[in-house]
Amino acid sequence: MKKSLLFRRTMLASVLGLLWKTVPVMAAPAVADAASNTWVLEAKTMDRKADPCRDFYEYANGEWLQSHPIPADRARYSAYDEVTERNLAALKQIAETAAAGQGKTAVEKLVGAFYASGMDETAIEQAGIKPLEPMLAQIQAIQNPEQLLAVIAAMHKQGVMPVFMFSVDQDAKNTSRYIPQMMQGGLGLPDRDYYLKSDAKTKAVRAKYLAYVAQLLTLAGESPAAAQQHANAVLGLETRLAKASLSKVALRDPQASYHLSDVQGLKKLNPATAWDAYFQGIGLAQPGQINLAQPGFLSEAARMMQSLPLDQWKTYLRWQLLNARAESLSSAFVNAHFDFYGRTMAGTKELRPRWKRVLADIDHFAGEALGELYVAQFFSPEAKAGVLDMVANIKQAMRDRISKLDWMSASTRQQAYRKLDTLVVKIGYPDRWRDYTALHIDNGAYAANTARAAEFEFQRILQRLGKPIDRNEWDMTPQTVNAYYNPTMNEMVFPAGILQPPLYHLNADAAANYGNTGATIGHELTHAFDDEGRQYDADGNLKSWWSKADEKKFLTRVKAIEQQFDEFNPIDQMHINGKLTAGENIADLGGLKIALQALHTALASKPQATEIDGLTPDQRFFVANAQSFRGVMRDERLRLQLATNPHAPEKYRVIGPVANMTEFADAFQCKGDRSSLRPIARRVNIW
Repeated sequence: MKKSLLFRRTMLASVLGLLWKTVPVMAAPAVADAASNTWVLEAKTMDRKADPCRDFYEYANGEWLQSHPIPADRARYSAYDEVTERNLAALKQIAETAAAGQGKTAVEKLVGAFYASGMDETAIEQAGIKPLEPMLAQIQAIQNPEQLLAVIAAMHKQGVMPVFMFSVDQDAKNTSRYIPQMMQGGLGLPDRDYYLKSDAKTKAVRAKYLAYVAQLLTLAGESPAAAQQHANAVLGLETRLAKASLSKVALRDPQASYHLSDVQGLKKLNPATAWDAYFQGIGLAQPGQINLAQPGFLSEAARMMQSLPLDQWKTYLRWQLLNARAESLSSAFVNAHFDFYGRTMAGTKELRPRWKRVLADIDHFAGEALGELYVAQFFSPEAKAGVLDMVANIKQAMRDRISKLDWMSASTRQQAYRKLDTLVVKIGYPDRWRDYTALHIDNGAYAANTARAAEFEFQRILQRLGKPIDRNEWDMTPQTVNAYYNPTMNEMVFPAGILQPPLYHLNADAAANYGNTGATIGHELTHAFDDEGRQYDADGNLKSWWSKADEKKFLTRVKAIEQQFDEFNPIDQMHINGKLTAGENIADLGGLKIALQALHTALASKPQATEIDGLTPDQRFFVANAQSFRGVMRDERLRLQLATNPHAPEKYRVIGPVANMTEFADAFQCKGDRSSLRPIARRVNIW
């Protein structure tokens, strides 16, 4: 998974990764027989009756797909979710031990108090919306546009982001410094298109959204009639913001979201807007240079703050606060929030148990505290060394592939080498843990704890200004089952959570490890050179290092993979958006090619069994990769993913890349009309 500069600190984690205590990496015995292969490659989940040349996803995963219905509390279930679910019990034990007062350290006490407050359902029900009353009173007291901006600032400080988003991050064109960033936001629906499209399904979603807004306002004390009227006002305001927002495809162009300015430049967007009140409100009276990521959006938001009635703004801000905090309030708010975002938007049948939701909140608000407790038990130096060995082989394979590119000139190739050689790799967990000393968490109101935790994070980010770049910082917690590439740091990061069975095992068959985790490493590495990542140089600056001729040749190849994925039609008339998913598709294909070459290097120095489970090393490699993408998904969740997610659905992340690889056809002897290879003229070959 790639992390965009402007949005990586505000996006929701896609998976909460929790480590499996019963199978720690360090405890696994070293064996050389076929049984070791089951730690990553799981032969029993395959459908051997399927033809790998015609339907490789079914061949690799058919038995698993038949035997794994989607759990009622999930919208999807995948290999990554297996790791998460099998390990939740271990993290629960850690949190419960800390909550019982057995913890000695400050970190244990913080986790314990946070967990205890989240699990105290009686207190949460009794509190109702009392924890929100101070902020609700501030909203109600707004008398003019200047006070409106001051209250928006107060909400931003508590992690609630109405109207627009604010952060402090690296300057994309001068990554040696931090600058404030102002970005489009403020929508309750997942994407601008949900406000603008007129098809029947989108209209139905909007109608249910209106009902949900009215429901939360009613729960907060409004009459049903007033709540319905106010819900319409909220939708009208958000629709104007949506019309001014860039699409998700447009947001993939980093140049389109870089506009260096300052407060005076911000004021020029609408001279009447009292932006000074906002910056004073967040505690940043002199912000200096600012990246106005989407000036058109900010200009429209400024006009709206001057022209729309203050009562409409008060309603919108109340709604934004209630929606942001709903999951930490009483069960009526929790259930309403789940009914819309869980049932309607994703098709989930049941709310997850409270303890799982509380652990997810701790991971989100104080994740490194939780990670510090986990890492002490569940990630070994041997596991880290094994992954680093894979990384070295994969980086060398990438270098070899760059050296052989017939479409890249010598000057661009040298810059590509430099970027590759300076790329930083982080494995497992940070070298220095985040300091939570200033974060006060107690056994009191859960909503108050989450608000303080959000404000702590806002202040932590704000305090970056004027300081050196923190190269130690992680954007994911150690227990997360995911990985990312950060273009402005030129780094790829693999939390310990993703380096667990069945995704990785130190003593597993090398072919299986390289097909799964190796391809993930190759995927993140390729993000440094995909259609977005390739725009950043070796120092992380948004600066071209390509010759014009090479850039043109590269973009021609990108167009080919966009067209390939545009053809896939997973459900209804919804095709995969090739432009939206281009970066991930490039990374999937490049990562698979690089990892396979790295596997061959590894086998040359440390041979493995030529056949395990009736499969050759190359066959095991491809099967393991396909098994890492095994997953089932509800139709509602699939539609949501196609509309908003830069990743293609799992099946197509398997069959798309192999349709471009002669290595796959050779491994399974796919010839003639059995071959899944695309015609040579349409075959994608980038990295």
